[in-house]
Formats: sequence, structure tokens, C-alpha cells
Amino acid sequence: MTTNSHSASSPTRTHKDYYHALHQAALTITSSLELDQVLQSVVMSITEAMQVKGCVLRLLDPRTGRLQLSAAYGLSGNYFAKGPVEVEHSPLDSEALCGRPVIIPDVSKDNRFQYKEAARREGIVSVLCVPLEVHGRAIGVLRVYTSEQSTFHENDIQFLSVLAGLSALAIENASLYDNLKRSYDGVMDALWGVSLGST
Repeated sequence: MTTNSHSASSPTRTHKDYYHALHQAALTITSSLELDQVLQSVVMSITEAMQVKGCVLRLLDPRTGRLQLSAAYGLSGNYFAKGPVEVEHSPLDSEALCGRPVIIPDVSKDNRFQYKEAARREGIVSVLCVPLEVHGRAIGVLRVYTSEQSTFHENDIQFLSVLAGLSALAIENASLYDNLKRSYDGVMDALWGVSLGST
């Protein structure tokens, strides 16, 4: 990723930054079933590795058509108070949920961005958004925000897409674990109930 005000002293991300962030995310995902903690760690790693203003992960609620905030780093509470992110009113997210990365170089000039005024107040200029997919089905989006107009390159898109995939895997694993635990608890309750009733 490069910014329009790029100079020799501007920080640039290296493959080493991305490999380190991927390694950290993989370690976190494989060592914890605490989904909130895992996702928070992922968005923080992305923000630091990509040297962006912030990162947000939202999950789709199919009942309401809204993207619910699941993890965020680098943005203010005031920005999140702007209102709900509804897929039907957010062409950016609609496009990403179809399985495509979406780049918006300047949110103030692009009608695909839902809350332009809130973005201006927050100091957001460019956005990269990728889908979170499980078995080819989009379950949410992962976005990064910059405070200067930026160009996202293929390695930036690939990096964010890989971490979106890892996040989706963590979400699926947490869901499977919860389902397994509920099934186990149900079986144990039934067994103990039968045992207690037969004595």
C-alpha cells in the first residue's frame, strides 16, 4: 500500500510485517477458543502490520440484514455511534459479500460508502474491504481504513483476505465448539437424569 503523500521517510510495510502478523494470528486462533479475544487480536495485528488507521470486523446478521460489529481497533466510539450498517444501504459491503475485495480510494467521493460525514469527522479517507467466507458463503466483512488517500496493492489484498479466511475459520470453530458443548451437556443431562431416576 502506498499513500499519495508518500516520501522516503514514510513507513512502508514489508513481507516480514505480513508474515509476522499471519504467524501471530495463526498462533492466537489455534491456542484459544475465546472468539472475542481472537478477533480483537486479529484486527489489532492487521492495523499494525498494514500501518493503517484502523480495522473493523463485522458479521452479517441474516435476520436483520445488518453487519454487526464483532471486533475493532484504531477507531473512536463516536464513529461507531454513527448508526447501523445495513447491507441494502451499503453498496461497499453488498459488493464484498458477493465475494470480491472492494477498494475505495476516497470515501468522500464514492457513493458506495454509507456514512461519508462520519468518515470525514473520523479522518477516514481510503478503505479496503474483503469478505469473510465459510465454505464459499459470506458471513461478514473485514475492513481497513487509512487517514490518507492510499493505493492498496495485490499483496495488501491477499494479506487481508488470508486473515479474513483465518478469522472465518476461528468463527466456525467457535460455533462448532459451542454446538458440541451443548450436545455433550444435553447427553450428560439425559444420562444423569436416567441414572438418578433409576436408582
